[in-house]
Amino acid sequence: MTLRATARLQFQRDFPLDRGTELIPYFARLGISHLYASPLLKARPGSTHGYDIVDHSQINPELGGEDALRRMVGVLREHRMGLILDIVPNHMSVGGVDNVWWLDVLEWGRNSDYAEFFDIDWDPPDPTLRGKVLAPFLGGSYGDALEAGDLKLRFDPEDGRFVVEAYGAHRFPIAPRDYAEILRAGGGGLDVLAERFADPGPGGRAAVRKRMELSRETLRAYHADHPEPFATAVAAYDPAASEGRERLHKLLERQNYRVAWWRAASDDINWRRFFDINSLAGIRVERPEVFDATHATVLRLYAEGMIDGVRVDHVDGLADPRGYCRKLRRKLETAHAGRPDDLKGDPPLIYVEKILFAHEQLPKDWLTDGTTGYDFMNDVGGVLHDPSGEAKLTELWTTMTGRPAAFEDEAKPARRQILRQTLSSELNGTTAALLRFMRRDLKTRDWTQTAIRRSLEELLIHFHAYRIYAGLGGASETDKRDLAWAMAGARRTVRPADTGLLEHLGYLLAGEGIRETPAGAQRQERLRAMVRFQQLSAPVAAKAIEDTAFYRYGRLLSRNEVGSEPSQFAISPGQFHAIAGERQKRYPRALRATATHDHKRGEDTRVRLAVLSEIPDAWEQALTRWTRLNAPFKREVDGTLAPDVADEVMLYQTIVSAWPLGLEPDDAEALAAYRNRVAGWLEKAAREAKRRSEWAAPNEAYERACQEFLGSCLDSARTAPITREFAGFAARIAPAGAMNGLSQTLLRLTVPGVPDLYQGTEFWDLSLVDPDNRRSVDYDSRRAALEANESPSHLAASWPDGRVKLAVIARTLAARSRTPELWAAGSYQRLKVEGPCEDNILAFARVHGGKAAIVVASRLATKLLDPDGTGETSLATPIHPRAEVLDGTTINLPRSITSLQRFSDVLGDRGDSLRIETGSGQLQVGDLLSTLPIALLEVG
Repeated sequence: MTLRATARLQFQRDFPLDRGTELIPYFARLGISHLYASPLLKARPGSTHGYDIVDHSQINPELGGEDALRRMVGVLREHRMGLILDIVPNHMSVGGVDNVWWLDVLEWGRNSDYAEFFDIDWDPPDPTLRGKVLAPFLGGSYGDALEAGDLKLRFDPEDGRFVVEAYGAHRFPIAPRDYAEILRAGGGGLDVLAERFADPGPGGRAAVRKRMELSRETLRAYHADHPEPFATAVAAYDPAASEGRERLHKLLERQNYRVAWWRAASDDINWRRFFDINSLAGIRVERPEVFDATHATVLRLYAEGMIDGVRVDHVDGLADPRGYCRKLRRKLETAHAGRPDDLKGDPPLIYVEKILFAHEQLPKDWLTDGTTGYDFMNDVGGVLHDPSGEAKLTELWTTMTGRPAAFEDEAKPARRQILRQTLSSELNGTTAALLRFMRRDLKTRDWTQTAIRRSLEELLIHFHAYRIYAGLGGASETDKRDLAWAMAGARRTVRPADTGLLEHLGYLLAGEGIRETPAGAQRQERLRAMVRFQQLSAPVAAKAIEDTAFYRYGRLLSRNEVGSEPSQFAISPGQFHAIAGERQKRYPRALRATATHDHKRGEDTRVRLAVLSEIPDAWEQALTRWTRLNAPFKREVDGTLAPDVADEVMLYQTIVSAWPLGLEPDDAEALAAYRNRVAGWLEKAAREAKRRSEWAAPNEAYERACQEFLGSCLDSARTAPITREFAGFAARIAPAGAMNGLSQTLLRLTVPGVPDLYQGTEFWDLSLVDPDNRRSVDYDSRRAALEANESPSHLAASWPDGRVKLAVIARTLAARSRTPELWAAGSYQRLKVEGPCEDNILAFARVHGGKAAIVVASRLATKLLDPDGTGETSLATPIHPRAEVLDGTTINLPRSITSLQRFSDVLGDRGDSLRIETGSGQLQVGDLLSTLPIALLEVG
């Protein structure tokens, strides 16, 4: 199966595997070669995404289990298609009642078989947590929960365990050593049973556990005939009575965990979380036994031919991403020998979810096939922005809001806030790891925990990458550069008294002289401290940048996207071509995405919003008018008007960029549905920004005022014309946005790499952040459009319905299937554009083995549609450049292409009848873009 294109599907209870199986013929006809599935291993019941895995040994029963997966794969093979599976090696879902590994740790503590599976610090600085696990799952303080009766002891007759339950949602097993006390409280025949648990007996851990299990069998059997004494025993711990409450408290205090309010996790947690999510615990996949236990099913599925590769979630969360990826490659290649004969010709695919900063490249020695495509999402978005609008939009943002002009001035305070509030526990843990190592050296033992924490904070605030990867071999040149940048920034802000400590931390974290560190425990402690720092810098970046500063900095929200750097307003065509050519050399099989389950805005929402970079003056006029018209609808909350101007400006960007095509402002029902979608974004935006509200402590008054303001903005009954003005402005920028959308689509399908299609984006994707971007998809309409098989040129006249986009995808993927080697191995050649609109055209060729493809895409579409700046474009405006605008703009072809004889129009109606005058070696752009803003020619 030749890898040509992937289609991402988000499976959940309401969209199980069998539903995906039904869509395989559609995707096959569209030109997709591989489905790309969200995690399929057993997740927490009701999971809408699958990243909260509780059991790595089975396919999620809610999705249909392994039988449904086998049915899906059978149909895939019938259509000569493959399957890529999203896997989650960094964390598991904890709390609740369904993760047996986690429950075993709570029950047995350090003696659990899984005590080293989770990334737990069993000897933290907090003496109350020595040898314990913080269990921060209570909805209120521990004392309040105890007094309210939210914590209750009960006997589970199915497995013979005593457990404490909280809210019916969380289960805390009681250590077997405490069963004797509980059983004695029941009196009668339970006294005899209590003796079985009073003395663990001889032997090691395995022998004790076996005896305890046999004793539990006896409890189950005895309970079946004598439930009354068990009820008596449990009643002695009833928190409704003061004696019972005190007895239950003392019982809990002796356990291998400390039950706590969820808020305690921010400061006290002693295990690594996924970001700041208490229900997701980091696992130590770097340990061989953990790798084997978490990958056995995945490797079996690969060996059996059920999957063809994997997408590794959050690779930067792992202790050693390089080592993990190389090991995964070895394991998959070993399993390859057992695959069905007809699948042995295709090597295993490994993609990593990783955000690359502007200066960063994925290391080749990780032995992966590349990233999941955030980098391309950034580049294609950047090239569709007009750099000339940057200064004006920056001035407009700062003048209206008083917020910083530079994104970094939002990012640094956000990093500091995240470190002091959200990830304080993780900073404490990293500090403790460094302190533990430094106390071994007489020269460094006098540096205090507080000083180390202060210096670490300054270093992390100035970090310009997600992480470094220094280890026993020291740091790479890239790591040294990234650390040097952070150190340079930290030197400016660290306390003068801490300068020497900061320099020493830089030395330690870079792995300098690590081989001179005595082998054994001391060296391992240093390595552990280095890893803890690296595993902290990544979530700090994610939480501070994507989940905080992106919601504070609203110069132009289309550049606030996962994998993007808002300070990089635009990318020039030259930069875009250079990056694309480099990718062909380094990662020709990497994914190329423009939409994902994690995006902040849909792919067509972003590129419509990019149009504002071309018309900053018109945007300023609109903002000035709207803020004036809507001023009476603001309310004062905590001494400030709600929403404040920054939130208001970002709200207007959201309204016009995601406005559904064809939505009439007097359609009350449709407008209300759209208002509900924007309301979901508005709540999330306010809480993620953490300025006026936040998830941990929602400011209900501010949020309510913002929602009421939105209701006034999108009120079909309002006499003022504001809603109609929103619709009119959205319609004005929609044609240019649609041109950008088709250019973005064609570039994703034709630049080096493997194009990835996110579910439903075959039509216009005007979604917002999750959960809006995970809504159900109307596949019937997409199937019907595909079956009609109309050309993009013909459908351009009815572009608002989105069928033209699907047609572009289908025609281009069909071209890829006709000449797979051209697209997999073909060189990338930038084609020179000359003439009055040379800055508005991207052109390149893919060339291989006597065949070529010429790709032409427009950019900065407003000039092409509205050269006089009248602003009269609307949903009735054709989405191709005006002929007179392109007059004199040409594309120069190299001799290697002009020597070929046949030119075929892939997207138009001319087919093989297209005739190109090649004597001059030039193509007239106006001829190519007479019906569409893009063109694709097959040559040879």
